[in-house]
Amino acid sequence: MRIKHLLVLGALFAISCAAPVDNDIDLRVEELLQQMTLEEKIGQMNQVSGGLQFKDEIAKSNVGSILNVVDPVEINAVQRVAVEESRLGIPILVSRDVIHGFRTIFPIPIGLASTFNTDIVEQGARIAAIEATASGVRWTFSPMLDIARDPRWGRVAEGSGEDPYLDSQMGVAMVKGYQGEDLSDPTCMAACIKHFVGYGAAEGGRDYNTTMISERALRNVYFPAFKACVEAGALTLMTSFNDVDGLPSTGNDWLLRDILREEWGFDGMVVTDWNSSGEMVAHGFAEDLKDATRISINAGVDMDMMSFGYLQYVKALVEEGKLSEATIDNAVRNILRLKFRLGLFENPYVDESLARQVAYAPEHLAAAKQAAVESAILIQNNNNVLPLKDVKTILVTGPLADAPYEQLGTWAFDGEAEHTVTPLTALRKQYDVIYEPALDYSRDCDMSKFGAAFEAAKRAEAVVVFVGEEAILSGEAHSLSQLNLQGAQSELIAKMRSTGKPVVVVVIAGRPMTIERDLENCDAMLYSFHPGTMGGEALADLISGRAVPSGKLPMTFLRDAGQAPFYYNHPMTGRPNNGTETLLNDIPVRAGQTSLGCTSYYLDTGYGPLFPFGYGLSYTTFEYSNVTIDKVEYAEGETIVVEYDLKNSGEYDATEVAQLYVRDLVGSVVRPVKELKRFERVTLKAGESKHCRFELPVADLAYWNRDMEYVVEAGKFQLWVAGDSASGSALDFVVK
Repeated sequence: MRIKHLLVLGALFAISCAAPVDNDIDLRVEELLQQMTLEEKIGQMNQVSGGLQFKDEIAKSNVGSILNVVDPVEINAVQRVAVEESRLGIPILVSRDVIHGFRTIFPIPIGLASTFNTDIVEQGARIAAIEATASGVRWTFSPMLDIARDPRWGRVAEGSGEDPYLDSQMGVAMVKGYQGEDLSDPTCMAACIKHFVGYGAAEGGRDYNTTMISERALRNVYFPAFKACVEAGALTLMTSFNDVDGLPSTGNDWLLRDILREEWGFDGMVVTDWNSSGEMVAHGFAEDLKDATRISINAGVDMDMMSFGYLQYVKALVEEGKLSEATIDNAVRNILRLKFRLGLFENPYVDESLARQVAYAPEHLAAAKQAAVESAILIQNNNNVLPLKDVKTILVTGPLADAPYEQLGTWAFDGEAEHTVTPLTALRKQYDVIYEPALDYSRDCDMSKFGAAFEAAKRAEAVVVFVGEEAILSGEAHSLSQLNLQGAQSELIAKMRSTGKPVVVVVIAGRPMTIERDLENCDAMLYSFHPGTMGGEALADLISGRAVPSGKLPMTFLRDAGQAPFYYNHPMTGRPNNGTETLLNDIPVRAGQTSLGCTSYYLDTGYGPLFPFGYGLSYTTFEYSNVTIDKVEYAEGETIVVEYDLKNSGEYDATEVAQLYVRDLVGSVVRPVKELKRFERVTLKAGESKHCRFELPVADLAYWNRDMEYVVEAGKFQLWVAGDSASGSALDFVVK
């Protein structure tokens, strides 16, 4: 799809992958490097948070990059100091956490993943780049590629969920969108793939915590998205806070040199996370900041974010022979190459009038609304209560109904609440709305206003309750041990149920919550991961039927937080659950010491999740039939052709996300029970059928085997085409 939207007063741009290597740039890098003193080289490796307060240091070439400045006037002033007052005139690289939009905020990344739509994700990243670069920001710390299988970890909000294939597809789409087709174009913003690696596997879902990941798991699960984004041309990479097998990532030369540089051929720039070099002292991996600096640079980290260790200690470390100047030169080459690729030497300044011209362009808002529509997941719809088509008067209640700041979600530093359209505002355009919030914010435990909401419900035909999480409750450093709705939100839902009116619950949150008890007290539930600027209009259209839900879960939804981590593509166990369970209340008093079924499940919650990966309902129904493969035996090098018929057998035009899963039945190591290999969005009119196909190269069945070789192993396989990871009938095939 060609993505078009407003740039500057109607100019059009198209997007694709990053530009190829430019030999002329390498020559320019070498020429400049030869002119630099050691002190100037060290300065390029230093990143600071702030702008003009570092004016004197910038003039002395002690700063290579700044972050967290978005005022184009200040950015231009900083660049003038760097370009016109420093000895060599090397421009500053300006960075910012532009995670799911700059001014126009899209759904949080896990919400974008719920769309299963790489086109709209790429479009969102392009729009973010246009708006951010207009303010002078040319480098974003996105996408986050951390596989996350524990919703207690707050940063699930910032990634694409639990599946390596979905994560890879979403990450590549973001890289393409940020970087555009011409890296020197002023609207190009360098992507930074993060956090390398395993950060999302933190024990207990506690942020910054340790991880225990084998090399095989790294290669099969945690590396693929990073490798895919390197191949897509990602310009930079960020190390992670965690250790992997006892080695903090910022000091792990196997990760940063052997894998990233040697094996994958990455020629971009590597930056620490905020003080992750200095934190190796707290890890007990480095004696002090000077030692941490030595370890980081020798491991292959080019730029230091906010530890100031590089600036303080590199010169002494070189003089002591603990760092070679050749190593420093390689790091600076990577930094200078990035600046040349971005065209900063030719065009370091930004038009100061541009930022407000491009922010909130109508086409940007329309794209953000569409992303929010496609990201919402219909969890439950008993008796087809939704959409509320024949309803005129509704009660709107709950703390997230009119919370413009909260619906922007985590990492939306530059989004502006005054531009946010809330559900309350949008619903008032479509219904006669009675509004009684009942709770002031998501953690509010004061139920004294429930009575007013109860009385108001008597005048309404239906009740819509907006609950969820404030933005601050998810994201970095926002781990939770319990995932139930906070405060008295569940009590509010139950109170509304007692009115006898149809109850629709809309959850606006930053992570999968444990909402089983709330489903019992509502007729229908829409789940919207913080939907951004236009989330209110999107949700209003879904409630009224102007739009039809098509989102799918990018993470498994749990019955209880005690099930975490839980993910659909887990390895097969020797005693898999067979559906026979003796649950807690089924055990007789003074029962004999038996093993109660001898399979893998919990006595209290059973085996399965609340909802599986890939799940999501629609206002219509879809029927899969005639699923076939073109052969029953394949050789390596061939392509498996999968065909199926999909029918919209309901009353609404709608879109289904068809998903292709595969299982390797016998491997040299234990294999996952299912793996997502392809997906596609299929739009059908009511009553329409379509003959569809997937093509899956046999090479895509490869994995890192017992001997740590990346191969397709011969043997028996199964394949499913379905609307989620738990549905469909298996087809058998063999790879010879």
